Amino acid sequence: MNRLGIMVDIYHVHDDTFWDVIKLTKAPIIASNSSARSLENNPRNMSDEMLKAVKENGGVVQVCIFDTYIKKLPQAPEREKAMKAIAKERTAYWQGKLSQVEREKFREKCDLINDKYPKNKPNVADVVDHIDYMVKVMGINHVGIGSDLDGGGGVRRMNDVSEMPNITKELVARGYPEEDIQKIWGGNLMRVFSEVQKVAIEIKNQ
Repeated sequence: MNRLGIMVDIYHVHDDTFWDVIKLTKAPIIASNSSARSLENNPRNMSDEMLKAVKENGGVVQVCIFDTYIKKLPQAPEREKAMKAIAKERTAYWQGKLSQVEREKFREKCDLINDKYPKNKPNVADVVDHIDYMVKVMGINHVGIGSDLDGGGGVRRMNDVSEMPNITKELVARGYPEEDIQKIWGGNLMRVFSEVQKVAIEIKNQ
């Protein structure tokens, strides 16, 4: 991947694989959808040690806008019971074992549960808490934003891509200057993209 100028994304890998990549790569890496494990202990999130390693590598970690990666909140007992009742179907759904008709029926069940027992969701401020934390650990040049599900991922005021500006509003409210906001919203990722291309050229010319 280094030789071909392809960015290495370690978001979906095991921690051991992450450290293997850090040892081997000659180019900066990215974590396209990972938040801070210190704020929410989810295996898809990254520990402080991993965040610091990406900083040293020159890469970027992009905060994942997905509720269980941001902040797990207590749910109503009725909702928990209803969700438990469809747990097997949910697993089969994500494993691709349901027919199209079964998938549609499962989604209808989920919609009914969500209408009757609305989910307790984190909000935009909780998302920016992760950005704040990661900036403190890594520095402003190594943090980005990686949305899930077209911008929506179970976060209040982040239901779809049209509400992405709410993150910018929160960053401005917390005193982030325009230059830093530009870095978070893509500048850092584009820097990594350029550096990955440079490494590919260097390898080719060896």
